[in-house]
Amino acid sequence: MPTNRKNRMSPTFFRLFLLALVLLAASPAAAERPYAENLFQGNFSPQKQSADNASQPLMAPGDRVALRIWGGPSPVDSMLTVGPDGLLDVPGVGSLPVAGMTCDRLTEILRGKMASGGHADVQVHASLPDALPVAVFVTGGAARPGRYAGFPSDPLLSFLDKAGGIDPTRGSYRDIRLMRGGSTVTSLDLYPFARTGELPTVRVQDGDTLVVGPRGPAITATGAVRTAASFEFFKGRATGAALMDLAGPERSASHAVLTGTRKGAPYTTYLPLRELRDLQLEDGDRVQFVADAPGDTMMIEVQGAVRGASRFPVRRGARLADVLHFIAVEPERAQVDALYIKRKSVAARQKKAIADSLRRLEETALTAASASTDEAAIRAREAEMVSKFVERAKAVEPEGVVVLDKDQGKVDLALEDGDIIVIPPKSDVVLVSGEVMTPQAMLWSKKKDAEEYIRGAGGYTNRADRSTVLVLRQNGSVSRDSDDILPGDQIMILPKVESKSMQAVKDISQVIMQVVVSARLLLGLPSL
Repeated sequence: MPTNRKNRMSPTFFRLFLLALVLLAASPAAAERPYAENLFQGNFSPQKQSADNASQPLMAPGDRVALRIWGGPSPVDSMLTVGPDGLLDVPGVGSLPVAGMTCDRLTEILRGKMASGGHADVQVHASLPDALPVAVFVTGGAARPGRYAGFPSDPLLSFLDKAGGIDPTRGSYRDIRLMRGGSTVTSLDLYPFARTGELPTVRVQDGDTLVVGPRGPAITATGAVRTAASFEFFKGRATGAALMDLAGPERSASHAVLTGTRKGAPYTTYLPLRELRDLQLEDGDRVQFVADAPGDTMMIEVQGAVRGASRFPVRRGARLADVLHFIAVEPERAQVDALYIKRKSVAARQKKAIADSLRRLEETALTAASASTDEAAIRAREAEMVSKFVERAKAVEPEGVVVLDKDQGKVDLALEDGDIIVIPPKSDVVLVSGEVMTPQAMLWSKKKDAEEYIRGAGGYTNRADRSTVLVLRQNGSVSRDSDDILPGDQIMILPKVESKSMQAVKDISQVIMQVVVSARLLLGLPSL
């Protein structure tokens, strides 16, 4: 059986595992790109100016404009501020759109308006007192940390742009601080700007420092989403709901395949989007959104000594032989030849069989005739104890084990939705349980048989049925061969059933055996 995911897949496997193949394939580079990375393409530097105005800065929202108008009907000598909408309210003139305009151009416009009003001799002078160049340091997780020149009115993005943007391997798009004199002037999160254009209005000063913080937890979204990218989150806020809000799943998306690492081991699960919303994600997780049409796929789970996927979707009609190519086992730990299946449909039939046996047991206990008053009292006590036994037995949940041939390479079993493939870990011990004095695990020895292990566990109890010694194998099977004990086996001693009714003894023994076989559990037995 292959032990990794690099094995060549057959054409049949390819058809059956369409979704799983997408998981294993390397995603396009574009999908790995950090969200908001495309902001930094040289577009935030000041707009290009003509040769005549090359040395003049352009006005922007928040700029202070020193305006003097004399020689006209309404003299002006004021310090005005460009509004957030780019408008400048000039006394006696009104609001003018000045964003992106030089002071010389503003002067020309004002002179023209005065001249059209019959005041051609009016003098106008406009200037930006804060327009002297400044130098800002950009450091931290910037692509090219350094000292960059600009103007106080330049947006913070222009200085980040000059520094090459954010280094995606170490820098944060969400934790950027403008520092002045050792204190934070403002914080910048690029995600609101990328999504809605929200950006703090602040004027830089000479000597300010832009600090790009370290990259936070990143989750990659791919598949049926409007925005496929690697999204950064603040620590502790990486949830499925937050990822869905940023990535925007398509209306057709119904499920998600989550791959990552949990407790140092590879991890994969497949779940509906409603379950993804409440899930806490971790740094490095990848979430593939899929449009899973109802009935086209089924879920398979893997347990035991495996690495990689724990749950994954397969196409209906998949067979075990194909799935085995996909499972990556831990070669040093996996008992591959003991592989078995847990199946819901088998568990349901086992549950029904136990229920039928319990019904017969109850009928026997409740309808048994008594020849005397003393015997009637005994029957009443037995019926009460049987009722307690039945109540416990009804609560048993069978595992639905499907025992397979040791030669797993020839297995061509058709899988069912919800099947659990179990690959037990290798073991060097033998467990002795049930009606022994000291249930315990002992080191396996090739020279020992079941009786020697039982003696090592203190021997039989006085309630033990010495004729019923079962051996539970790692492959899910149950055997009466107590001479051939293998590593990982469980030796189980069943209780002896005593009753005045032979039929009750038979029925109870049958239920106990059914529970052991179906649930690998020894049901507690009251004294009858």
